[in-house]
Amino acid sequence: MEIESPSSTGKSHFKLWSELELHEFPDKFVIRPVKSPGQGFSIARSDGTFRNLDGEVNLETASRMYTIFGVAGTIRLLAGTYVLVITSRKEVGTYLGYPVFRVISMKFLSCNEGLSNLNNQQKKDEAYFQTLLRTVEETPGLYYSYETDITLNLQRRYKLADGWMSKPIWKQADPRFVWNRNILEELIENKLDEFVVPLLQGNILYNYSYECILRLRFQTGQLKLNNLTSTITLISRRCTRRLGTRMWRRGANLEGDTANFIETEQLLEYNGFKSSFLQVRGSIPLLWEQIVDLSYKPRLAVIEHQDTPMVVKRHFHDLMQRYGDTIAVDLTDQHGNESLLNLAFATEMEKLPDVRYVSFDFHQRCGNRNFENLKLLYDEIADDFEKQGFFLQTTQGELVAEQKGIIRSNCIDCLDRTNVTQSYLARISLNQQLQRMCALTQSESICSFTADEDLEIFRTLWVDQGDEISLEYSGTNALKGDIVRYGKQTISGLIKDGMSALSRYYLNNFQDGDAIDLISGNYTANGNSPSPFQLNKFETRTLFPVASALLIGGLTVTSITLNRAGQNAQSMISSVICVGATAGMMALVKANGRQICSRPRLCGLL
Repeated sequence: MEIESPSSTGKSHFKLWSELELHEFPDKFVIRPVKSPGQGFSIARSDGTFRNLDGEVNLETASRMYTIFGVAGTIRLLAGTYVLVITSRKEVGTYLGYPVFRVISMKFLSCNEGLSNLNNQQKKDEAYFQTLLRTVEETPGLYYSYETDITLNLQRRYKLADGWMSKPIWKQADPRFVWNRNILEELIENKLDEFVVPLLQGNILYNYSYECILRLRFQTGQLKLNNLTSTITLISRRCTRRLGTRMWRRGANLEGDTANFIETEQLLEYNGFKSSFLQVRGSIPLLWEQIVDLSYKPRLAVIEHQDTPMVVKRHFHDLMQRYGDTIAVDLTDQHGNESLLNLAFATEMEKLPDVRYVSFDFHQRCGNRNFENLKLLYDEIADDFEKQGFFLQTTQGELVAEQKGIIRSNCIDCLDRTNVTQSYLARISLNQQLQRMCALTQSESICSFTADEDLEIFRTLWVDQGDEISLEYSGTNALKGDIVRYGKQTISGLIKDGMSALSRYYLNNFQDGDAIDLISGNYTANGNSPSPFQLNKFETRTLFPVASALLIGGLTVTSITLNRAGQNAQSMISSVICVGATAGMMALVKANGRQICSRPRLCGLL
């Protein structure tokens, strides 16, 4: 069904235009709603100026027309303005009854006629910026709705004043979770509220009818619960305050914002009741780094800084203000390379008596596939976990229960171990929610009474969610997904994890995060500033193909000489020399690993 503008419907909640015509002219782009062509706007291709349409537009001179599904923002670079539009979408379900869409493809429209006025270096810089924009076009995991905001969890929505849904959707949204917040400013300034599409990056999985809740199987028969179906929706909202790729965004900034911070909401709807359970994850809120240097696991380094206690305090103060009592569950190793970070975190948490800190060495406690030992973690936090509770409201919207606190989980990446742990706690909360709704008795559990294929629905939600979050941060699916899905590690899972680990190694060392810094506003293109892409008159990334060629050549020559080593003494000496030279080159490459690896160049390490 076509969604109409609020100005034409008079309904109580704000709606965006859902289908737009884009007309390309030699001097401008014209964007107008399919249902109301006179309410559109134009963008000058010379300087990116916005103008509202005045009356009918002569479309005969348009060179091209195609349909788009939203305007995601604008960004100004050296040569002019680029406009990001949504070119394809897919409806993936509903959130509280409102249709939700996933972005399938996006495209930047160029208003860059100033390219001819740039000098040679600026043209090279602009060309690189354009490659970054193409990377942005392929950003995974972007969701939106034309009819409601999806960045607010159910409990926050309940507490908002009446009439908030009549505001433009960008005003309804939590700015922490609006992925394109930085590039919406020009649209907002031009009062194009009906066209402003706030995008959420994360993961949303919808409308899985949980049939196992309807029929709990006993040895003596079958229990039916009023022939009703429950629905689980899993929503993960990625924070924009410290966006960046794995390795290049670690820990916290001085404001206390942490890398890969994600709020995950498990929403349950049953028999007219709505219930939600929140958890958060985020990098350890210290100042620390893990600079890639060709090692499989680069060493962690805690940065000594006088403001570290304040950074930790700011982070947890913000959590308590938003969510209530906080339990920090640290899943890092208490021995080896991770132990320095684990100890530093524990030391700082001793200074915060209002926050409970729990260190649970996941690898040591759950090693050798003993993942049922997560019960030991739950037993340790059970009393506080139950006091925090969950949010629950009736069909009439009356408040029954409120979530009074939050579990904040982390490992190093806040991906694999964290996802396994969060899914375990979410399952316990699901039991408690269903018991409160009288779908289960106090002695019953979904694990004890449901068929394996039914429980698979719940597990699949968390596996898919973990893969999506990992893809956004590390470029690969999550590890340990088979543990979440099957409760154990499988051979196929080990092979899949190995492939993902190799992919992560390549991406960590030879891909950087400049595109994220550009689109999020961490870096602003300025023609009056020096080029950010020149380091001592050459690019560090040019060392990689040179080093690779030397190593491959050395290994090839060494292999040939070793095959001939037994023929005579001269061949033996040649082989020894080649082996030594190749070993020397390998040592040289390893010693200069930081210079060979790619790294962000727009902002460096923040």
